[in-house]
Amino acid sequence: MRHSNKKHIFFDLDHTLWDFEKNSALTFRKVFGDYKVVVDHDEFIRLYVPINARYWKLYRDDKITQQELRLGRLQETFDSLEYSINNDMLENLSAQYVRNLPNFNHLYEGAVDLLEYLKPKYNLHIITNGFHDVQAGKLKNSNIEHYFRTVTNSEMAGCKKPNPVIFEYALNAAHATKVESIMIGDCIEADVQGALDCGLDAIFFNEHGVGVHPTITQVNHLLEIKNIL
Repeated sequence: MRHSNKKHIFFDLDHTLWDFEKNSALTFRKVFGDYKVVVDHDEFIRLYVPINARYWKLYRDDKITQQELRLGRLQETFDSLEYSINNDMLENLSAQYVRNLPNFNHLYEGAVDLLEYLKPKYNLHIITNGFHDVQAGKLKNSNIEHYFRTVTNSEMAGCKKPNPVIFEYALNAAHATKVESIMIGDCIEADVQGALDCGLDAIFFNEHGVGVHPTITQVNHLLEIKNIL
């Protein structure tokens, strides 16, 4: 189904355009090397990925603070590895991870091609739950900042996806109406259902091929969006 009436496209950033898992793993490899943290890197990442996802959901639901997110996900991963680490080192690793993360900028296959295709036809925007400084660095260093007219983050809006307030904030910033807008993201709860509940159409970037309701518009590769928009 093609959406011929759209003028504004809102993208999530992490796990949608910017390859968070690949860049995160490279960042940990650098930071652990700098601080002489000797762990099985592959095993650390294997444990960290689901722990990080769980902590982000808690943060998204306002059950933990930003600081609890940043430290808790690391502490729990080290605990799972039975690797002893003191609080000072944990805070140093957390700070250096966040500081270095925007320096690794692998994008998903097809991301730039898709943005090049969409840019002449639509106004492009970002809505992200990520932190302002980190997300700004990712957009700039990956050389995709110029594609987007507006960038809305949770710190600016005062809430996180799927809260409808952040979508309303982004629409107002973009001078866009709901009927002419569509959201593209990797998270069913935050991006897709959040947008739908707010009255926007949505496309689910279903990278891992998870089962979803047949009414959800989905793609498994970014370039498939060319067949929809």
